[in-house]
Amino acid sequence: MSPVASHADSVREPVGPLPPFDPGLAAVAAAYEEQLAGFVEVFRADGVEAAVAAMREGAAASLEPAGDLTRNSALAVSERLVPGPPGAPDVELLICLPTSTPAPYGAVYRIHGGGMIGGDRYLNMPMYAGIAEELGLAVISVEYRLAPEHPHPAPVEDCYAGLAWTVKNAPELGIDPDRIVVAGESAGANLAAATVLLARDRGELALFGQVLLGPMLDDRDGSCSARQMADAGLGDTGVIDLCWTAFLGTARGGPEVSPYAVPARAAELSGLPPTFIDAGSAEIFRDEAVEYARRIWRAGGSAELHVWPGGFHSFNIIAPQAPLSRAANRAPIAWLRRLFAA
Repeated sequence: MSPVASHADSVREPVGPLPPFDPGLAAVAAAYEEQLAGFVEVFRADGVEAAVAAMREGAAASLEPAGDLTRNSALAVSERLVPGPPGAPDVELLICLPTSTPAPYGAVYRIHGGGMIGGDRYLNMPMYAGIAEELGLAVISVEYRLAPEHPHPAPVEDCYAGLAWTVKNAPELGIDPDRIVVAGESAGANLAAATVLLARDRGELALFGQVLLGPMLDDRDGSCSARQMADAGLGDTGVIDLCWTAFLGTARGGPEVSPYAVPARAAELSGLPPTFIDAGSAEIFRDEAVEYARRIWRAGGSAELHVWPGGFHSFNIIAPQAPLSRAANRAPIAWLRRLFAA
């Protein structure tokens, strides 16, 4: 098991106010924060289970259908039930394969967001289907068990099992097993980073890259951006408290938390594949994303980091037509294009 890093931000220096939201996102940010505040109220009044139920109900009511993931037959879409971790249920994979790219093609194995308490394999898949069509890649989206019913290590072990099956069965799918990138957004980026650490430390899988979008990487709430968000009284802080508590229980914030649950706790980040990381300047995860990139560089690795000025958490998904969102959504595609062309 990878050793656990000490918390770098043990000395809490004074911080200024949260950076302002991008003018094109400010109204959306206000509406988003109002929605989060309601979930935080439920959490503080009634506890984890009630708040998780409220968030899942709210997500189900607002969720748009994934639509035609085939992109007008550019992708062949199917589902497979594959072996899960030892002694655990099978894992469901949503598989999108390019129909006009000669095999073997590269692949993105993606892990959905949702705070590790919500979401499913279809969440944000239209974005990934667009990437698959544009770059001629396969996309595999994994369904994993959710907290609090299934806390750590269930989610990451499900993700790892689905990845191991994908690598083993890559020739059958037309995928090059040496060109698989693990990707995720928000909590899915936490699980993506943890899955990559597991792959490194178990020595069973060689990965081509990782994409961590707005990653939720540290349970300890010590960063400058986390304190700025708390001082601003915005709902993100309470929701993230809910998510980490559901995922880790009473271990949250303590000394025994595994780096395969909280990647920021990994003692060293050498031996990782090329990495893309981004975050907004006005979001709670900004500094842990920056720190993760810095530690990869310090270990001699390759990382591309973007901090989008005035972006709040998941701004590019919530408001995809905003100019800043369009720039943020193009950046990982450009990075993947360069990676797969190398």
